[in-house]
Amino acid sequence: MSTASTPQAAAADVTDHPRLPDGDDERFTGFGVLGLTFRSGDCLALRVMTGTSIGPGYRAVWHRAPAGAWHMYVTTDPERSCPRYFSAAATYERVPEIDLSWKGPTRLQVRIAGVLDWDVLLRATPATRAMSALGGALPDVARRSDPFLGAMGPMARPMLRTGRMRMVGAAPNRQRFQVVPTRIWRISASTARIGGRDLGPIGALDRQIRLGDFWMPQHGLFYVGDARFSAFDPAVHAAVAAPADGLAGDARPR
Repeated sequence: MSTASTPQAAAADVTDHPRLPDGDDERFTGFGVLGLTFRSGDCLALRVMTGTSIGPGYRAVWHRAPAGAWHMYVTTDPERSCPRYFSAAATYERVPEIDLSWKGPTRLQVRIAGVLDWDVLLRATPATRAMSALGGALPDVARRSDPFLGAMGPMARPMLRTGRMRMVGAAPNRQRFQVVPTRIWRISASTARIGGRDLGPIGALDRQIRLGDFWMPQHGLFYVGDARFSAFDPAVHAAVAAPADGLAGDARPR
């Protein structure tokens, strides 16, 4: 468990010393933005997987356009990154780089050349400190327990004012997932432009959104933690959809 006191230090620790949980399923560790909604109806999420059991580490940005279509930008093969689990509900494309730049211990800039400019400012609150203490202290048996993780989502909802949250469930491509954040910070401010369009102020949406059973928090959260997905079974799980076949349509900025 990292004892780093700032988001920058915790991200550096999981980057320099990625520790995958044990198991024979598909496992990930890293950091990012669980989800951040804008009053425009947009949503952004960031995944920086510093270690995985199925390939090299990678970075991904998820974007949900106001009309509802999801699109994912990934830095490695889709079969070894987020589209492996989400392509039934999102289109995707591989990009050469997703650049991350820390401008201080609590300020992160995310860039995709010609596509995205995104800044986030993070802060700790009594609620995030409490949830971080719980997540960081979980024994291995709890980290793999659907009933225990299933109870964490409802617990976090009133504390973090996230709306509905689920730490266990099914991804759009039908794999089961478990998500275990070990450190959490609130996103207190953010600006973003995608395809030259300013996304405007952050804020909760009138109707909470989700991808499969993964609900986007109504108030943005930055996390460090682990995730598990079912090992791929072609008889049960959907294969990665072709880039033009995502059910959500093409959400790339126009």
